[in-house]
Amino acid sequence: MENAQNSVVGNSNLFSTDEEQAARYLRKKNLDRVNSLSKEVRPRVTLYTRVVKRMLDVIIAVPAFLFLLPFNAVFAICTFFDVGMPILYKQTRVGKNGKHFTIIKFRNMNEEKDSDGRLLPPSQRVTKFGRFMRKFSLDELLNFWSVIKGDMSIIGPRPQPVFVYERMSERHKLRSIVRPGLECPRVIHVENEEIFKYQRTFENDVWYVENISFATDCKMIFMLVKMVFSLKKRENQASGNSITYFIGYDENGNAMSMRNYRNDYHSNYQDAKQQNQDMPQQQESVVGA
Repeated sequence: MENAQNSVVGNSNLFSTDEEQAARYLRKKNLDRVNSLSKEVRPRVTLYTRVVKRMLDVIIAVPAFLFLLPFNAVFAICTFFDVGMPILYKQTRVGKNGKHFTIIKFRNMNEEKDSDGRLLPPSQRVTKFGRFMRKFSLDELLNFWSVIKGDMSIIGPRPQPVFVYERMSERHKLRSIVRPGLECPRVIHVENEEIFKYQRTFENDVWYVENISFATDCKMIFMLVKMVFSLKKRENQASGNSITYFIGYDENGNAMSMRNYRNDYHSNYQDAKQQNQDMPQQQESVVGA
């Protein structure tokens, strides 16, 4: 799938120069090997996945969107006084079959940047009101509109920014063979999951693609409701401290964050920076974050 570069918004300046260099290093060093060793993904295709799931999405999303309109109007006013204009944050995400779409949320962070012109870490930009919105996922209520349009589903793998999708293995890219969802609660466990959290998330998404059913969606909706009200677990997310992007794979095929990279590749860190300084300085195929 080809998308015009200028159609991609909200994907630039989100990550540091070090992170971009680390992602290039891991792609060059490990991605081909990971692709060659990855297990085949066998998506489940049934009447439910083809027809019924979409019908249920609309039946749920339309009344939910209409019911939430007055609340969203209040949140819009509060966001305006909190961070000013624009009140909405737009970002190109990867949807079903790799198709790009624009996700819309209420802004909850300022636009402060570092000396390189890149946005500061989320934990340094999220506002007090933004923490409240994020804690209760109120900034994502507009996603019901994306469900109504057909870009998203109630349950499904969370849509990733374009630059994250481009770092994935062929196996993990197949998580996008279904519509992305508001959430895909984790129901499986993987080795070292507390260390490699992206590996746990992506493998859970692949499991969903291979086991999607009405019963699975009902179970996950129940889990999603529990997640929304698990305030203690959501506090860290609300502050922005938990945000760190997927950057690539280690030699064993584990999906890594920048924190994993710094811990596991510490001795190679400076080498990676030097290698990437020697490479042509070209942007990832994304624009705009």
